[in-house]
Amino acid sequence: DGWNPFSHPYKKMDYGKWELFIPPGEDGYSPVPHGSKLKVVIRAENGELLYRISPWARYVVRYEGKVNYDWVHWNPPQSYIRRHHSPKRLKSLRIYESHVGIASPEGKIASYKNFTYNVLPRIKDLGYNCIQLMAIMEHAYYASFGYQVTSFFAASSRYGTPDDLKEMIDVAHSMGITVLLDVVHSHASKNSEDGLNKFDGTDSCFFHPGTKGTHQLWDSRLFDYANWEVLRFLLSNLRMWIEDYGFDGFRFDGVTSMLYHHHGIGQEFSGDYNEYFGLHVNEDALCYLMLANHMINLLHPECITIAEDVSGMPALCRPVAEGGGGFDYRLAMAIPDKWIQIIKELKDEDWNMGNIVYTLTNRRCDEKYIAYAESHDQALVGDKTLAFRLMDAEMYTNMSVLSPLTPVIDRGIQLHKMIRLITHALGGDSYLNFMG
Repeated sequence: DGWNPFSHPYKKMDYGKWELFIPPGEDGYSPVPHGSKLKVVIRAENGELLYRISPWARYVVRYEGKVNYDWVHWNPPQSYIRRHHSPKRLKSLRIYESHVGIASPEGKIASYKNFTYNVLPRIKDLGYNCIQLMAIMEHAYYASFGYQVTSFFAASSRYGTPDDLKEMIDVAHSMGITVLLDVVHSHASKNSEDGLNKFDGTDSCFFHPGTKGTHQLWDSRLFDYANWEVLRFLLSNLRMWIEDYGFDGFRFDGVTSMLYHHHGIGQEFSGDYNEYFGLHVNEDALCYLMLANHMINLLHPECITIAEDVSGMPALCRPVAEGGGGFDYRLAMAIPDKWIQIIKELKDEDWNMGNIVYTLTNRRCDEKYIAYAESHDQALVGDKTLAFRLMDAEMYTNMSVLSPLTPVIDRGIQLHKMIRLITHALGGDSYLNFMG
């Protein structure tokens, strides 16, 4: 319509809802063709006109030479039809934590198609029965590895189309592989042109106003979980990823930040119960997590949920009916930290077997844990992989069968195998490994 901001006004309804009905064209079809660019125009309280992307946009694209993302209407004449059912719920998970964009040796952002045809068969052959996908929810800043989400309902367009992702999940299901989404409901990007921030011109539309609504370390916005519209938005987001795309569950990111008003910043959790119960607990966020797990369990009991909680909040992985958080698993986050500490601070002959076994088995018996020697936190976020910690510079020169085996490489490979073996054996009820 030539970007006329007043041609299609919304009608105001009860409970903060707004409705726009556009009748079909003369041919009976939608007057908004597939691939059209769209914008929502909002008149702020001060009269200013704001051009925004819908929070419910399913496909957003950054065109060449542009800084911001554009909302593109995704309604193809023939959408991808799922052919395979989800695998049965697994008793124990062997998780391959994956990032589609870096799943290729080429110096470019890899695609959903590449993952489907080149990576999935390899994951299956290696014996994994579950994939945990990072960086799927659309994020403007690629280097955030998907943790600064701008469009919660949009599958990232940098890897391909929504149908490409649906096909990828469907092919994984055909191999008997469960697919989990790394879901980020703990915070959102500060972007306002192509994100949720200041959606209606105020800083409190989806988020807490002022400093309460900003995470001081992540420089991102924090949701107001007491707001009914926010709860509807986040809960419907979970249902969309399960029902439209076929995901088999979620790994909830940043649960520690959600659970406490202090967000875990500067806190050393010792296991004392006063650290978990008191006025510093964010009851609204805890109730949201219980509600989310209750809804998923009620509507899709075959789905799995995992909590990324470094604090060790008791009962987080017990049923909601017992007063628990409702998660199926939590990540055993103390284990990788222990391996890094040992490698950095101790000589090989000073490794204390009792201390290692204690760390690996130090968990509540009634809550399920996922053990891992390293995840993306260790391998990507300003850190080094265990292999590089053990072998460092010689990784570049002495990893070939054509060069002689050096003591550093020999020691590194042996310790690497033993670290993974004992973590796999003692660390928990399931196991995770970051890709590569």
